[in-house]
Amino acid sequence: MKVQNYELAKKLRHELHQHPELSNEEVWTKQHLMKFLKTNTKLKLVDKGNWFYCVYRAGAGKSNIAFRADFDALPMDEVIELPWASQFPGKAHKCGHDGHSATLAGFALEIDQEGADKNIFFLFQPAEETGDGAIQCVDFIKEENIDEIYAYHNMSGVPYKTVGIMDETMMCASKGMTIHLEGTPTHASQPELGINPSFAIGNILGAIPEFTSPEKNKGLILCTVVQIDVGEKAFGIAASKGDLRMTIRALYDEELDRLQDNLEKFTRAQAEEFGLKVSFQYNDEFPETFNHKESADKIRLAAKSKGMELIELKEPFRGSEDFGHFTKLTKGAYCLIGNGKEYPPVHTYEYDFRDELIESGVELFKGLAKL
Repeated sequence: MKVQNYELAKKLRHELHQHPELSNEEVWTKQHLMKFLKTNTKLKLVDKGNWFYCVYRAGAGKSNIAFRADFDALPMDEVIELPWASQFPGKAHKCGHDGHSATLAGFALEIDQEGADKNIFFLFQPAEETGDGAIQCVDFIKEENIDEIYAYHNMSGVPYKTVGIMDETMMCASKGMTIHLEGTPTHASQPELGINPSFAIGNILGAIPEFTSPEKNKGLILCTVVQIDVGEKAFGIAASKGDLRMTIRALYDEELDRLQDNLEKFTRAQAEEFGLKVSFQYNDEFPETFNHKESADKIRLAAKSKGMELIELKEPFRGSEDFGHFTKLTKGAYCLIGNGKEYPPVHTYEYDFRDELIESGVELFKGLAKL
């Protein structure tokens, strides 16, 4: 990567870090990235509202390869001292999406200056953290006839600057599930006159181990209780409403669907038994992140061609990523670039994206563009 391009991309990363915006609120971020690319490249920009992409055209008949970066921040405070610290309380780039976007922008500089033998698409995506960003962009795959798509994520616990890859499922599917149960209130001295959801919620909790049993599932499956909210802090009134909030997670989409179906069926049976009203709500829905072997192999080749150490991951990460929406529609793969084994994890106060990974990501993408 050219020194001047690295310095431009690093400066861009710091500017993005100072101006974090949460999922689906990334107005300044998007405009700043577009301004950077208009100022420093001749690439065509396509504005799609919440998101955008730019294109290097090699010509008709050439293959179409896309690279994606996310650009939303997290609802966290910046507590470490940085020259480029967040200027907005309660918002910070603690996942490194500022670095992912700076990498893709730096890659765009290199392709604009050096050219390529493929049509290269640079996709800048919002709202990865909430799982509804990639789904906004998926029509791009068919509209531009994308042959393959790639992305990376910086990752702590992985050796510094190494590339982590595996075939098939790379990250789990997951979603937030809320079960709302509603009965009728009564005085605490006459519980028999009301309908209390607590017993149904207790039974649902008791059924979870059976639904998530390893003997009944071929891959990892989890149901994590994140909140139980039943009744009010009023000792004269029996509970009449309750919410059970869980994150359900699985290695495979079909097993996540089955877990959800089992929970819904069991809850409806409980509601009928106790005379409760029931409803369900879902948030932060992520598909499994699936790597096509052909594309994963290209990441392996690109890393080796750039002299980057390659690590074959032994098992998928339990976390989720919405990149899987793209690889349902075309070939592609998602990899990790290591922050270092002892580096602070993403989503923690001590974390900040390592600028040096910009060059690692750009070189990996350049290697992929040449295959």
